[in-house]
Amino acid sequence: MAEGADAIIIGGGLAGLVAAAELADAGRSVTILEQEGPNSLGGQAFWSLGGLFFVDSPEQRRMRIKDSRELAWQDWLGSAQFDRAEDYWPRKVAEAYVDFAAGEMRSWLYAMGMRWFPVVGWAERGGGHADGHGNSVPRFHITRGTGPGVLEPFVRRVRAHVAAGRVEFKFRHRASRLMLSNGVLQGVAGEVLAPSTVGRGEKSGRDVIAEFEMPASAVIVASGGIGGDLDLVRRNWPVERLGPAPNSMIAGVPHHVDGRMIAVAEAAGAAVINADRMWHYTEGVKNWSPIWPNHGIRILPGPSSMWFDARGERLPAPCLPGFDTLSTLRYILATGYDWSWFVLTQPIIKKEFALSGSEQNPDFTARSWRAVLKSRRGAGAPPPVEAFKEKGEDFIVRDCLRDLVEAMNAKTGEKLIDCERLKAQIEARDRAIDNPFSKDAQVTAIRGARAYLGDRLVRTAAPHKILDPDNGPLIAVRLHILTRKTLGGLHTNLDGEALDRSGEAIPGLYAVGEVAGFGGGGYHGYNALEGTFLGGCIFSGRNAGRHAASRLG
Repeated sequence: MAEGADAIIIGGGLAGLVAAAELADAGRSVTILEQEGPNSLGGQAFWSLGGLFFVDSPEQRRMRIKDSRELAWQDWLGSAQFDRAEDYWPRKVAEAYVDFAAGEMRSWLYAMGMRWFPVVGWAERGGGHADGHGNSVPRFHITRGTGPGVLEPFVRRVRAHVAAGRVEFKFRHRASRLMLSNGVLQGVAGEVLAPSTVGRGEKSGRDVIAEFEMPASAVIVASGGIGGDLDLVRRNWPVERLGPAPNSMIAGVPHHVDGRMIAVAEAAGAAVINADRMWHYTEGVKNWSPIWPNHGIRILPGPSSMWFDARGERLPAPCLPGFDTLSTLRYILATGYDWSWFVLTQPIIKKEFALSGSEQNPDFTARSWRAVLKSRRGAGAPPPVEAFKEKGEDFIVRDCLRDLVEAMNAKTGEKLIDCERLKAQIEARDRAIDNPFSKDAQVTAIRGARAYLGDRLVRTAAPHKILDPDNGPLIAVRLHILTRKTLGGLHTNLDGEALDRSGEAIPGLYAVGEVAGFGGGGYHGYNALEGTFLGGCIFSGRNAGRHAASRLG
């Protein structure tokens, strides 16, 4: 293919692949620039658990979940809390996405061969009010094959177009400048990086061996967020809303998720909005077998682990495992420390602990529901969890509480936790197990979770006393702040067109996926409902690809 395609896509992740497939389906020629090597195709989506947010799906109905477009939109608004003038397009994109998730999204993906596991997950359960933050019902649909399974149909479509000569990949090509003349987009300029043989996700080199300029009538920026650059995360940190940025964080995404294209597009006149909105997790643990620098993994917790701050004080509701991410982040940072603790039992880790990511869930990634049930309902915790329990530096296992506390204090090098104080709090919670009702918010939440068949089957342990030796051993897990998603970014309209500072579309320039806050410049608002990151990449990539194809004539 001669240089000078109809469209250039910057980034070979999910959003970029979706846009490329739509453009090429319409007969347009496409060049995809990717600063990493061929083995990184798919970007962050490859590492994901593959969760998608659907509304009133067949999977939900089979699990006796009553969902609706109206309930989902209520949850979205209660979570997003849109309150800025620049939230006009983010809100419009969010409403269109909820319509998509309640409408053709599942059938469109199903027709491409995508399938989902039968138990729907209940993620981000919220802060306790029906019209506030959180999912009222389970909506997290795990794709068979996890992240690679989400990518597969789009990779297949794009590779078919490569074979037909309509799409060309240019790996190790780093975009550094958008070429405009009199406000009209002309193409992309940048650098060719030296070939790299590192594995997927590993840190690659940045040696420049050449420069390039490529003309195009349309450019779609699909380069991801800022989570791999901890300094950039700190510079954008919303101090007034969340408190001071953590001194210590671990990275939930590879180093190449560097946010550099946000600044490049801004220099070309594109507007950036909601840069202070971000989504980082509080349940991060250091990967005992790291792939990228400072590699962290998120624990996807069920509701039963007791959560304590660095001083050994129990976190209050709604700061419960799996309920309200940013409220918990704010609370932890207010303590003056960057870490917190789970205290739990072997029955809890066996039933409730999952780890984020395709590589940490070989049973889901292998697409076998039988393997999932065998792993999740077997004699021990799933093998990846047991490996972390044995080898992870943040996991402590002891037979008695005094030994556990001693090891917790030794782990941090500070005697912050008093054993008697911790014991008193756990005993108070254990007394709440004696009756089928309780004033303890977490115990009530556990019983509520088990009213849902999916949680009772694979996600929530039967209520039991933590200090009962029969439920041992005792386990403590030190939890770090884990960087993950950028909720703001390049300002776009519903078609994915990048807007300038006056709100006008820049002809030929688009932004999709995380670089655009997953659509509109931040369609989540302040809080994410989970399953909406991959969904936002798919939705925004589809919209931009189709619109660009129609404009190319």
